[in-house]
Amino acid sequence: MKTKILPKEDIEKQIKYMTQIKAENDRFATENGFRRGAFVMTFGCQQNEADSEKIAGMAEAMGYEILSSPEKAYLIVVNTCAIREHAELKALSTIGQYKHIKQKNPELVIAVCGCMVTQEHRVNDIKFKYPYVDFVFSTAAIHKLPELLSQKIKRGKRLYCTDEEYSVAEGLPIRRESNYRAWVSIMYGCNNFCTYCIVPYVRGRERSRRKEEIIAEVRELVAQGYKDITLLGQNVNSYGKDMGFDYDFADLLDELAHIEGDYILHFMTSHPKDATKKLVDVIANNKNVAKQFHLPLQSGSDRILKAMNRHYQLDRYMDIVEYMKAKVPDIVITTDIIVGFPGETEEDFEGTLEALRKVRYDMIYSFIYSPRKGTPAAEIEDQIPSAVQSERFNRLLALQNEIAYEINQKHLGETIRVLCDGPSKNNPDVMCGRTEGNKIVLFDGSSELTGQYVNIKINKCETFALVGEIV
Repeated sequence: MKTKILPKEDIEKQIKYMTQIKAENDRFATENGFRRGAFVMTFGCQQNEADSEKIAGMAEAMGYEILSSPEKAYLIVVNTCAIREHAELKALSTIGQYKHIKQKNPELVIAVCGCMVTQEHRVNDIKFKYPYVDFVFSTAAIHKLPELLSQKIKRGKRLYCTDEEYSVAEGLPIRRESNYRAWVSIMYGCNNFCTYCIVPYVRGRERSRRKEEIIAEVRELVAQGYKDITLLGQNVNSYGKDMGFDYDFADLLDELAHIEGDYILHFMTSHPKDATKKLVDVIANNKNVAKQFHLPLQSGSDRILKAMNRHYQLDRYMDIVEYMKAKVPDIVITTDIIVGFPGETEEDFEGTLEALRKVRYDMIYSFIYSPRKGTPAAEIEDQIPSAVQSERFNRLLALQNEIAYEINQKHLGETIRVLCDGPSKNNPDVMCGRTEGNKIVLFDGSSELTGQYVNIKINKCETFALVGEIV
């Protein structure tokens, strides 16, 4: 099915609502001596962060001042995640804390959006347990925020926009959190239906943006001085399959990499079944593409991969990894691992450990399996006891920490180009940055270096970070 591009008229309609609300907010600011503020709270993945930048952009276009805390807000939007139940419970807890803010300021409008409220049972939770939430809108209806806010202000009724048709909306204002790192969504949704994953149910089928829109956005970011640009999609390797022409993700990445400028392109997330040698060649041949590849394995057992509905076997995965290492010898490879999937035996888990030994990942993102309501894996009877899951998880981390420490030692004495992110969150007296391969680097310096490239000589290598000094 070909992707539906939202008609220009629909966006113009939302812009009209933005203009009307801005006029009212401007009037309020003139009469009261301060401007109404908006606060956006984000849970979840980079795609949610990118969505929140659009929400903040629309709020700013409607005349709200964007706030860093909710206490004085007149508009609060909570952008939720559904990847795990814990994420949903955390979002609901946060929504509960906003009740007292609304009691102090009855004019406050509270909205909840994102993946969590694409599920009927969570919409009902908000409807009946959180009566002070004014409106709810799904991942397919983010562009309708101005219209929903206008209706709420005028009519006062609670609104639930959860049945909007999935499409691609272009032309929405974006308020980026950073002036040197940027997210660029190239597609939305997922067609893979891994048995443990809720994403296809809460973000719809795969929908690619037009390449012209993506190229124009990236070109503008480069012109504005952005140095690190990450292309986003639930499975970027599927880009273009829904567009009906012979142009894939490797073609897009190659074209973007030829934009003139000093910048690095990252992308996430890839699916092994669609990772091609053509894509690896693009990485190898372009200086503006990061020599890094995040390739989720999930399990080192073919039996478990089949139960997960991953559509590849271990030998297929290893083949593309071997090609990467041959074409890009210094490539940084990272992955996702799920421990304790239903039915996982000790032999299956040993297969995962062996995969770590063979690939030697620079970093892994590991998770203990937890059932997600509405997914097939949640209905499997052979759920693994939590004690067994935890024991395997600890063994996995111990092995990976050993591998990561050994890999990092090769950087000792090297001088590496690092993009500075400012003071470290753990120690504000130390600057923190990231390499092209997204490795954390700590060094002495001033906050004035934030957003700039610096050359760091590495004099200490730890498991999770490199430590050095400015050259």
